[in-house]
Amino acid sequence: MLIESVKNQKVKDWKKLQTKKGREKASSFLIEGPHIIEEAARANALVQEIIISESTDFEIDLFKDRPAVYTVTDKVMKELTATETPQGILAVCKMSESSLAETGKFILLDAIQDPGNLGTIIRTAHSAGYDGVLLGHGTVDLYNSKVLRSTQGSLFHIPIKKVDLRHAVKDLKDAGVSVYATEVSGGTPYHQLQGPEQFAVIMGNEANGVSKELQELAHDKVYIPIYGGAESLNVAVAAGILMYGLMPS
Repeated sequence: MLIESVKNQKVKDWKKLQTKKGREKASSFLIEGPHIIEEAARANALVQEIIISESTDFEIDLFKDRPAVYTVTDKVMKELTATETPQGILAVCKMSESSLAETGKFILLDAIQDPGNLGTIIRTAHSAGYDGVLLGHGTVDLYNSKVLRSTQGSLFHIPIKKVDLRHAVKDLKDAGVSVYATEVSGGTPYHQLQGPEQFAVIMGNEANGVSKELQELAHDKVYIPIYGGAESLNVAVAAGILMYGLMPS
């Protein structure tokens, strides 16, 4: 059956997932585009529904458990998508609680507010083989559409958890994980650190950096030297440099 009206109840339900409140109430979120949907299938994420534009073809057989499939008009698809040029396919995914290992390599995010930054950091952490991303209070919603697009599907492949970073830092230290808090200057230049096997890096808010409380809880402060005239680095770029730069040789 083709859904042609934006007033259809299913369409209304899907549109609610465009807001944080609606996502939290339904414990579900929307993803858009064939690549991220294929990544969800590859990771065996719980995909509940597939929404396909009448002018789009997509292979549904890649899902282990075949989700419900709905076909909509291009007009309805445009109503549901957050992009200027819809890719013709959406999926409704169930939120799931990630379980984290006690030790390993982690990136901790203290009130990161830009969706693109958060998504890029998650993608980089996945690429660098990190064991988890911990989202502190004030960090942008993981299921924001721009965050999801920026992860390129990596959120389905790396544990991500919302936590109180104060408690998380204490737990990591108790487990023998070295915790480094970033600072614009001061502390130890990252390239002088002898990266241990188990460590965590705290990245701070774009405007204010890591909170003083978290800096005091960390084992050490670390910074990236600035050799040119720029005042600072973009937080996602800085996170990438540190995630790779602190890896044990």
